[in-house]
Amino acid sequence: MHPTRPELRGTFGMVASTHWLASATGMAMLERGGNAFDAAVAAGFVLQVVEPHLNGPGGEAPILACPAGGDVVVVNGQGPTPAAATIERFTDLGLQLVPGNGLLAACVPGAFDAWLRLLAEFGTLRLRDVLGAAIGYARDGYPAVASIARAVRDVERLFRDHWPTSAAVYLARGVPEAGRRFRNPDLATTYQCVLDEAEAASGDRDGQIVAARDVFYRGFVAEQIDTYVSTAWVLDSSGRPHRGLLSGEDLAGHDTPLEAPVRRDYRGHTVCKTPPWGQGPVFCQQLALLEGFDLTGMGNRSAAYVHTVVEAAKLAFADREAWYGDPAFADVPVETLLSDAYAADRRRLIRPRASTELRPGAPDGRQPRLPPPVGPPAPGGAGVGDPTLPGDTCHVSAVDRLGNLVAATPSGGWLQSSPVIPGLGFCLGTRAQMLWLTDGLPSSLAPRKRPRTTLTPSIALRGGEPYLAFGTPGGDQQDQWSLHFLLAHVDFGLDLQAAIDAPAFHTTSFPSSFHPRAMQPGGLVVEGRFGREAITDLRGRGHDLTVADAWSLGRLSAVGREADGVLKAAADPRGDQGYAVGR
Repeated sequence: MHPTRPELRGTFGMVASTHWLASATGMAMLERGGNAFDAAVAAGFVLQVVEPHLNGPGGEAPILACPAGGDVVVVNGQGPTPAAATIERFTDLGLQLVPGNGLLAACVPGAFDAWLRLLAEFGTLRLRDVLGAAIGYARDGYPAVASIARAVRDVERLFRDHWPTSAAVYLARGVPEAGRRFRNPDLATTYQCVLDEAEAASGDRDGQIVAARDVFYRGFVAEQIDTYVSTAWVLDSSGRPHRGLLSGEDLAGHDTPLEAPVRRDYRGHTVCKTPPWGQGPVFCQQLALLEGFDLTGMGNRSAAYVHTVVEAAKLAFADREAWYGDPAFADVPVETLLSDAYAADRRRLIRPRASTELRPGAPDGRQPRLPPPVGPPAPGGAGVGDPTLPGDTCHVSAVDRLGNLVAATPSGGWLQSSPVIPGLGFCLGTRAQMLWLTDGLPSSLAPRKRPRTTLTPSIALRGGEPYLAFGTPGGDQQDQWSLHFLLAHVDFGLDLQAAIDAPAFHTTSFPSSFHPRAMQPGGLVVEGRFGREAITDLRGRGHDLTVADAWSLGRLSAVGREADGVLKAAADPRGDQGYAVGR
C-alpha cells in the first residue's frame, strides 16, 4: 500500500501533532532559535485552544523528555485527587462509580504546571514566546474543525439546560460551524493575565516561569476555581447535581515531579513509558509477550498476526486492571511484570482460540484482585455530556537538530467534561473517574492519589541512542494503536508514515477506564481494510468482531532522529487534523 503522505525528512527540526496549527506553532519556535522542548510547550498551549473538545488547561499532560546527551525523563503531568476525595464521601452520595463528567471527578489540573516544568527544566525561550500563539488564537480566533462542531452539538442541550457557563462560551453564536472562526476571549484573558503577572513579578526568564506557576496554582486562577467548585451544583452522569471537592488548597500544594521511565527492550530498541500511575507499562508487557513470536513471518495484515497481538494485549491489560496504580499508594510489581520469565509463563496462555476471560497473572506469587462487575448506568445521566467521545486526547512530538526529543499526550479538561469556570474560559478534567469506589485495589480512590491515567506518550531508543517519539489519542486504545505502529516499523520495516497508515485494530476485552467502565468479552475492532479473508478468519477464531470504517482507528504522530542526524516525522491522516512539519 502506498502511504497517504511522504515521511518528512530534514536536518533542522520536526514537529508532529494532532492539529496543524499546533505543529506550525512548534516549528515557529524552532525557527526562532528554540529547541524541541520549547516547540512542544508552545504547541501544547495552542492545542488547549484549538482542540478544546480534546484537552484544556484544566486537564493533564504526561510528557517524556530526552535531552541530547542525557536520559529519558518523565514529567508527571497527571494531577492528584482532592484531599476530600474519599470512598466514603462518594458512597454516602449513593454512587457506585465516580461520575464521568461534572465536578466530582475533578483532579488538580496537571497540564499547565507540566508544560511550564518542561520549559523551565529543558527549554530556552521565555514565557511570552511560548504563550503568544495560544493567546492570539484564543483572542482573535481560529478555524473550528468539524469535530468541535460535532462535540458541541452533542452536548448542546446539556449546556443550555444545565451548564450555562459553557453555553456562554461555546453557544454564544449558536453551535460553532466547521471552518468558521471561533474565539474564546475569556481563555485569552486568563493566559494574558498569567503572563502579565509573571512579567511584573520578575524580569528573569526562570523567575517568570516560577511566577506563572504560582499565579495559576496559588493566585487568581486557583481562587476562581475554588469559588466555583465550592458553590456550584452541577448535573453529572449520575443523573443528579453535585458540588465538587477540588479546593484552592489542593491546587496550592501541587508541584509536578520528574521521574524515571519504565523501560523494555525489544529487537534492538528500548521503549520508555510512564510508571504505572499510567497505563504505559502495558505497552512494555505486550512487547515482552510478543518477543516470543515470529510476527514478520505472519504478515502484518494476516489474521494470525492480529490474533496474536490481540491475545497478548488481553493479558497485559488484565494485569493493568489487577496491579497498576499510583506507586505512592500501591506496591506495583513492575520489575516482575516486565521480566522475561513472567512473559514466558504468560505467553503460554495465548491459544488458537480467542479468550473471553479477564486473566491477570500472579507476579511473585501474589494473587490478583480485580474490581467488581459494574451494573448498568443510572437512568437519566449516562450519555449526558459523555466525556468519552472518540479521540478525546491530543498528542505532540518534536525533535531538533541537537538531538533533543520529546513526546507529550495532553488530555482532559475537554469542553464536554464539566462546565466552564466563569471568567477563566476553561473547564476541569474528570480523570478521577478512573479510580474505583472499592477498597483494597491499586486503583482505589484515595485523597491526593493520581488516577491510573490512559495517557501514554512513548520514546524509543535504538542502540541506546534516542530514536523515536510518538503517541496517539484513544483512551484504552492508545497503547494498542501505538504498539501496532512500532511493530509495523520495527518488525515489518515500514517507514514512519507507512507504519501509521497501516490498518489498525484493538481489543475491548477488558474493563474500560472511562465511566461506565464497560467490557466486551472477546471484543475486537478492526478497520475494514483488512479484507474479507482476514475478517472471516478472525471470526472463526472466536473473536466478537466489529468492522470499523477503513480509516477510523487512531491519530498517531511521530518524529525520529537517525544516527547520522537526519530527522524524520509523520502524522496520521485519520481525523483530518494531524500534520507533521519540518525541514
